[in-house]
Amino acid sequence: MSQNDFVISAYNVRMPKIIYGTAWKKDRTASLVEKAVKLGFRGIDTACQPKHYNEAGVGAGLASCLATGLARSDIYLQSKFTPTEGQDPNRMPYDPKAKLSEQVAKSFETSLHNLQTTYLDGLVLHSPFRDEGKMVEVWQAMESIFDSGGAKQLGISNCHNLEMFESLYRKARVKPAVLQNRLYAVTHYDSKIREFCRQYGIFYQSFWTLTANPHILAHGSFRMLAAKYGYTPEQIFFRYLTQNDTIVLSGTASVAHMCEDLAIFDFELAQSDCDEVAGLLLEAAAHQ
Repeated sequence: MSQNDFVISAYNVRMPKIIYGTAWKKDRTASLVEKAVKLGFRGIDTACQPKHYNEAGVGAGLASCLATGLARSDIYLQSKFTPTEGQDPNRMPYDPKAKLSEQVAKSFETSLHNLQTTYLDGLVLHSPFRDEGKMVEVWQAMESIFDSGGAKQLGISNCHNLEMFESLYRKARVKPAVLQNRLYAVTHYDSKIREFCRQYGIFYQSFWTLTANPHILAHGSFRMLAAKYGYTPEQIFFRYLTQNDTIVLSGTASVAHMCEDLAIFDFELAQSDCDEVAGLLLEAAAHQ
């Protein structure tokens, strides 16, 4: 990846425009992370949520790469605090009866241990709390971690409610630097939230980008664009998003697809073609 394939956040954190996602990799996590990084991925997303992530496997995979000469500073490493509702009650990474602030602190401590690192580049709240008091308590606990230097920036995931996100932004002392959501037609591709992000310098990260949009990838116009540029429909979609203020997550377990994902920076879509893709997304959203 070249310098043009990265962005700089409001907190001066360098993030690649494509990040490797590690959910549901289980015992394959370490080997897949190692392969992804050695192929060229420079961003890793995980969570302190044993139900869906093998965070220690991520740490092992990264350690193997760092042992070959790669510097920790070369990698954007992002993990999450997952509330009790998203955890497996039989594999809790913290005491569910403890105060929320203590849960956040213990989850973060566990993440550092699992990932074999002294800091996170990004600490993300895995899902918002509907209770405003709980939201404030958790975010303030994350701000304390930011203040200590343990996390270079903060963010939130699975927040499709613009009003809720605006409220968090207004009340937060340390503003969210990233918002990570599933990008799909059901939420009208988060068009209003993404506009808010652009306005306030927040980077939008998309996950399940391909699996949530088979209708887009199969569209005749989309396949014509793929033929025009000589790339796959999936590469066209990823490239469109990275050219339009979106950081994409790829969770592929295929080495071939990893290479294809990284190759999206080898070409650029013309503005007229970006406009055509945008029109397809508007059309898909209108049918929801």
